[in-house]
Amino acid sequence: MIQRGVTDASASTIWRWLHEDAIKPWQTRSWIFPRDPDFPAKAGRALDLYARIFEGKRLRPDEYVICADEKSQLQALGRRHDTVPAGPGRPALVEFEYKRGGTLAYLAAWDVHHANLFDRVEAKTGIEPFGRLVDQVMSVEPYKSARRVFWIVDNGSSHAGKTSIKRMQDNYEHARLIHLPIHASWLNQAELFFSIVQRKALTPNDFADLDALAERLLAFGHHYRQVARPFEWTFTRQDLDRVLTRIADREPHRRLAA
Repeated sequence: MIQRGVTDASASTIWRWLHEDAIKPWQTRSWIFPRDPDFPAKAGRALDLYARIFEGKRLRPDEYVICADEKSQLQALGRRHDTVPAGPGRPALVEFEYKRGGTLAYLAAWDVHHANLFDRVEAKTGIEPFGRLVDQVMSVEPYKSARRVFWIVDNGSSHAGKTSIKRMQDNYEHARLIHLPIHASWLNQAELFFSIVQRKALTPNDFADLDALAERLLAFGHHYRQVARPFEWTFTRQDLDRVLTRIADREPHRRLAA
Protein backbone atom coordinates (compact mmCIF):
# COMPACT_ATOMS: atom_id res chain seq x y z
CA MET A 1 0.00 0.00 0.00
CA ILE A 2 2.88 2.35 0.77
CA GLN A 3 4.81 1.44 -2.39
CA ARG A 4 1.77 2.06 -4.60
CA GLY A 5 1.10 5.42 -2.99
CA VAL A 6 -2.27 4.42 -1.56
CA THR A 7 -1.28 5.96 1.76
CA ASP A 8 1.73 7.58 3.32
CA ALA A 9 1.01 5.99 6.71
CA SER A 10 3.74 3.88 8.26
CA ALA A 11 3.67 0.09 8.10
CA SER A 12 3.00 -0.09 11.85
CA THR A 13 0.01 2.23 11.46
CA ILE A 14 -1.40 0.11 8.63
CA TRP A 15 -0.94 -3.01 10.75
CA ARG A 16 -2.82 -1.33 13.60
CA TRP A 17 -5.71 -0.39 11.27
CA LEU A 18 -6.01 -3.93 10.01
CA HIS A 19 -5.71 -5.34 13.52
CA GLU A 20 -8.55 -3.14 14.77
CA ASP A 21 -10.88 -3.20 11.76
CA ALA A 22 -10.33 -6.39 9.80
CA ILE A 23 -12.97 -9.11 9.96
CA LYS A 24 -11.44 -12.15 11.70
CA PRO A 25 -13.83 -15.10 11.23
CA TRP A 26 -11.39 -17.45 12.96
CA GLN A 27 -11.88 -15.57 16.24
CA THR A 28 -15.03 -16.26 18.26
CA ARG A 29 -16.51 -15.40 21.62
CA SER A 30 -18.98 -17.64 23.40
CA TRP A 31 -22.18 -16.33 24.95
CA ILE A 32 -25.37 -17.72 26.45
CA PHE A 33 -28.65 -16.19 27.56
CA PRO A 34 -29.48 -16.94 31.22
CA ARG A 35 -31.89 -19.87 31.39
CA ASP A 36 -32.36 -19.95 35.15
CA PRO A 37 -35.63 -18.09 35.85
CA ASP A 38 -34.23 -17.06 39.24
CA PHE A 39 -30.88 -15.90 37.86
CA PRO A 40 -31.09 -12.29 39.20
CA ALA A 41 -32.11 -13.39 42.69
CA LYS A 42 -29.55 -16.19 42.99
CA ALA A 43 -26.67 -14.21 41.53
CA GLY A 44 -27.61 -11.11 43.52
CA ARG A 45 -27.65 -13.09 46.75
CA ALA A 46 -24.08 -14.27 46.19
CA LEU A 47 -22.91 -10.77 45.27
CA ASP A 48 -24.56 -9.40 48.41
CA LEU A 49 -22.71 -11.97 50.50
CA TYR A 50 -19.44 -10.86 48.94
CA ALA A 51 -20.37 -7.38 50.17
CA ARG A 52 -21.17 -8.91 53.60
CA ILE A 53 -24.92 -8.48 53.24
CA PHE A 54 -27.62 -11.15 53.51
CA GLU A 55 -31.34 -10.47 53.06
CA GLY A 56 -30.73 -6.75 53.40
CA LYS A 57 -28.78 -6.95 56.68
CA ARG A 58 -25.06 -6.60 57.32
CA LEU A 59 -23.29 -9.78 58.37
CA ARG A 60 -21.93 -9.88 61.88
CA PRO A 61 -18.22 -10.46 62.57
CA ASP A 62 -18.98 -14.07 63.55
CA GLU A 63 -20.61 -14.85 60.19
CA TYR A 64 -18.49 -16.21 57.35
CA VAL A 65 -18.74 -16.67 53.58
CA ILE A 66 -17.11 -19.71 51.98
CA CYS A 67 -16.81 -20.41 48.24
CA ALA A 68 -16.26 -24.06 47.40
CA ASP A 69 -15.69 -26.02 44.22
CA GLU A 70 -14.05 -29.12 42.75
CA LYS A 71 -11.49 -29.47 39.99
CA SER A 72 -12.21 -32.94 38.64
CA GLN A 73 -10.43 -35.39 36.33
CA LEU A 74 -6.97 -33.92 36.82
CA GLN A 75 -4.55 -36.10 34.88
CA ALA A 76 -1.01 -37.11 35.73
CA LEU A 77 0.83 -37.13 32.40
CA GLY A 78 4.30 -38.53 32.81
CA ARG A 79 6.54 -37.29 29.99
CA ARG A 80 8.69 -39.86 28.22
CA HIS A 81 11.74 -37.63 28.60
CA ASP A 82 12.66 -35.22 31.38
CA THR A 83 11.48 -31.65 31.03
CA VAL A 84 14.33 -29.24 30.31
CA PRO A 85 14.09 -26.08 32.47
CA ALA A 86 13.86 -22.68 30.81
CA GLY A 87 17.15 -21.04 29.93
CA PRO A 88 18.35 -17.64 28.71
CA GLY A 89 16.40 -16.73 25.59
CA ARG A 90 14.32 -19.92 25.43
CA PRO A 91 11.31 -21.47 27.17
CA ALA A 92 11.26 -24.78 29.01
CA LEU A 93 11.22 -27.84 26.77
CA VAL A 94 8.43 -30.35 27.48
CA GLU A 95 8.32 -33.73 25.74
CA PHE A 96 5.19 -34.07 23.61
CA GLU A 97 4.64 -37.79 24.23
CA TYR A 98 3.47 -38.96 27.63
CA LYS A 99 2.02 -41.88 29.53
CA ARG A 100 -1.20 -41.52 31.49
CA GLY A 101 -0.94 -41.99 35.23
CA GLY A 102 -4.63 -41.74 36.14
CA THR A 103 -6.85 -38.95 37.43
CA LEU A 104 -7.80 -37.38 40.73
CA ALA A 105 -9.94 -34.52 42.05
CA TYR A 106 -8.86 -31.38 43.87
CA LEU A 107 -11.37 -29.74 46.21
CA ALA A 108 -11.05 -26.29 47.72
CA ALA A 109 -12.97 -24.02 50.08
CA TRP A 110 -12.09 -20.33 50.21
CA ASP A 111 -13.07 -17.88 52.95
CA VAL A 112 -13.93 -14.84 50.87
CA HIS A 113 -13.24 -12.15 53.47
CA HIS A 114 -10.43 -13.71 55.50
CA ALA A 115 -8.44 -15.47 52.73
CA ASN A 116 -8.46 -18.82 54.53
CA LEU A 117 -7.93 -21.75 52.17
CA PHE A 118 -8.90 -25.36 52.81
CA ASP A 119 -8.03 -27.98 50.22
CA ARG A 120 -7.87 -31.73 49.78
CA VAL A 121 -7.21 -34.37 47.16
CA GLU A 122 -9.76 -37.10 46.49
CA ALA A 123 -9.97 -40.02 44.07
CA LYS A 124 -13.07 -38.44 42.54
CA THR A 125 -15.76 -35.86 43.19
CA GLY A 126 -19.10 -36.70 44.78
CA ILE A 127 -21.34 -36.14 47.77
CA GLU A 128 -19.03 -37.88 50.22
CA PRO A 129 -15.78 -36.15 49.11
CA PHE A 130 -17.54 -32.78 49.29
CA GLY A 131 -18.86 -33.70 52.72
CA ARG A 132 -15.31 -34.34 53.88
CA LEU A 133 -14.31 -30.87 52.66
CA VAL A 134 -17.20 -29.38 54.62
CA ASP A 135 -16.14 -31.32 57.72
CA GLN A 136 -12.58 -30.08 57.26
CA VAL A 137 -13.79 -26.48 57.50
CA MET A 138 -16.64 -26.75 59.98
CA SER A 139 -14.66 -28.75 62.53
CA VAL A 140 -12.19 -25.93 63.24
CA GLU A 141 -12.50 -22.43 64.61
CA PRO A 142 -13.80 -19.87 63.91
CA TYR A 143 -16.29 -21.78 61.73
CA LYS A 144 -17.09 -24.42 64.36
CA SER A 145 -18.66 -21.90 66.73
CA ALA A 146 -19.71 -19.27 64.18
CA ARG A 147 -23.20 -17.83 64.18
CA ARG A 148 -23.62 -18.71 60.49
CA VAL A 149 -21.38 -19.99 57.71
CA PHE A 150 -22.60 -19.44 54.15
CA TRP A 151 -21.34 -21.90 51.53
CA ILE A 152 -21.54 -20.63 47.93
CA VAL A 153 -21.46 -23.48 45.40
CA ASP A 154 -22.47 -24.23 41.82
CA ASN A 155 -25.01 -26.84 40.72
CA GLY A 156 -22.60 -29.75 40.38
CA SER A 157 -23.87 -33.18 41.37
CA SER A 158 -21.82 -33.14 44.60
CA HIS A 159 -24.05 -30.44 46.07
CA ALA A 160 -27.09 -30.00 43.82
CA GLY A 161 -30.73 -29.39 44.65
CA LYS A 162 -32.74 -28.97 47.83
CA THR A 163 -31.49 -32.29 49.18
CA SER A 164 -27.98 -30.88 49.46
CA ILE A 165 -29.29 -27.86 51.40
CA LYS A 166 -31.02 -30.15 53.90
CA ARG A 167 -27.97 -32.41 54.15
CA MET A 168 -25.76 -29.43 54.96
CA GLN A 169 -28.05 -28.16 57.72
CA ASP A 170 -28.63 -31.63 59.14
CA ASN A 171 -24.89 -31.95 59.61
CA TYR A 172 -24.23 -28.36 60.66
CA GLU A 173 -27.19 -26.38 61.87
CA HIS A 174 -25.43 -23.04 61.47
CA ALA A 175 -24.33 -23.71 57.86
CA ARG A 176 -26.27 -22.38 54.85
CA LEU A 177 -25.75 -23.75 51.34
CA ILE A 178 -26.19 -21.03 48.69
CA HIS A 179 -26.55 -22.18 45.08
CA LEU A 180 -25.41 -20.00 42.22
CA PRO A 181 -27.58 -19.85 39.08
CA ILE A 182 -26.97 -22.37 36.32
CA HIS A 183 -24.04 -21.37 34.08
CA ALA A 184 -22.70 -18.88 36.62
CA SER A 185 -19.51 -20.52 37.85
CA TRP A 186 -17.77 -17.22 37.03
CA LEU A 187 -19.45 -15.85 40.16
CA ASN A 188 -17.69 -18.42 42.36
CA GLN A 189 -14.49 -17.02 43.85
CA ALA A 190 -13.11 -20.55 44.23
CA GLU A 191 -12.70 -20.48 40.45
CA LEU A 192 -10.22 -17.62 40.84
CA PHE A 193 -8.08 -19.80 43.08
CA PHE A 194 -8.34 -22.71 40.64
CA SER A 195 -7.14 -20.49 37.80
CA ILE A 196 -4.05 -19.66 39.87
CA VAL A 197 -3.50 -23.35 40.60
CA GLN A 198 -3.73 -24.17 36.89
CA ARG A 199 -1.12 -21.57 35.95
CA LYS A 200 1.26 -21.93 38.88
CA ALA A 201 1.09 -25.61 39.82
CA LEU A 202 -0.31 -27.64 36.93
CA THR A 203 1.39 -26.12 33.89
CA PRO A 204 3.15 -27.91 32.35
CA ASN A 205 1.47 -31.21 33.19
CA ASP A 206 4.51 -33.34 33.92
CA PHE A 207 3.79 -35.75 36.79
CA ALA A 208 5.11 -39.28 36.94
CA ASP A 209 2.07 -40.55 38.87
CA LEU A 210 -0.89 -39.49 40.97
CA ASP A 211 1.23 -39.25 44.11
CA ALA A 212 3.43 -36.64 42.44
CA LEU A 213 0.36 -34.72 41.26
CA ALA A 214 -1.26 -34.81 44.70
CA GLU A 215 1.99 -33.71 46.34
CA ARG A 216 2.28 -30.72 43.99
CA LEU A 217 -1.33 -29.64 44.63
CA LEU A 218 -1.14 -29.88 48.40
CA ALA A 219 2.28 -28.23 48.50
CA PHE A 220 0.97 -25.33 46.44
CA GLY A 221 -2.05 -25.03 48.72
CA HIS A 222 0.26 -24.89 51.74
CA HIS A 223 2.35 -22.17 50.06
CA TYR A 224 -0.71 -20.17 49.02
CA ARG A 225 -2.04 -20.10 52.58
CA GLN A 226 1.08 -18.21 53.62
CA VAL A 227 0.62 -15.43 51.05
CA ALA A 228 -3.15 -15.39 50.45
CA ARG A 229 -5.09 -12.14 50.42
CA PRO A 230 -8.82 -11.62 49.76
CA PHE A 231 -9.55 -11.24 46.06
CA GLU A 232 -10.43 -7.70 45.00
CA TRP A 233 -13.93 -8.55 43.85
CA THR A 234 -15.41 -5.56 42.01
CA PHE A 235 -18.48 -6.99 40.26
CA THR A 236 -21.48 -5.77 42.28
CA ARG A 237 -25.23 -6.24 42.21
CA GLN A 238 -25.45 -2.93 40.33
CA ASP A 239 -23.10 -4.29 37.66
CA LEU A 240 -25.26 -7.40 37.45
CA ASP A 241 -28.37 -5.27 36.94
CA ARG A 242 -26.70 -3.42 34.07
CA VAL A 243 -25.68 -6.70 32.39
CA LEU A 244 -29.17 -8.17 32.77
CA THR A 245 -30.69 -4.98 31.34
CA ARG A 246 -28.50 -5.26 28.24
CA ILE A 247 -29.49 -8.91 27.88
CA ALA A 248 -33.16 -8.06 28.24
CA ASP A 249 -32.81 -5.46 25.47
CA ARG A 250 -31.50 -8.20 23.15
CA GLU A 251 -34.18 -10.76 24.04
CA PRO A 252 -36.82 -9.40 21.58
CA HIS A 253 -34.29 -9.71 18.73
CA ARG A 254 -33.54 -13.29 19.75
CA ARG A 255 -37.24 -14.22 19.74
CA LEU A 256 -37.74 -12.62 16.33
CA ALA A 257 -34.76 -14.53 14.94
CA ALA A 258 -36.15 -17.78 16.31
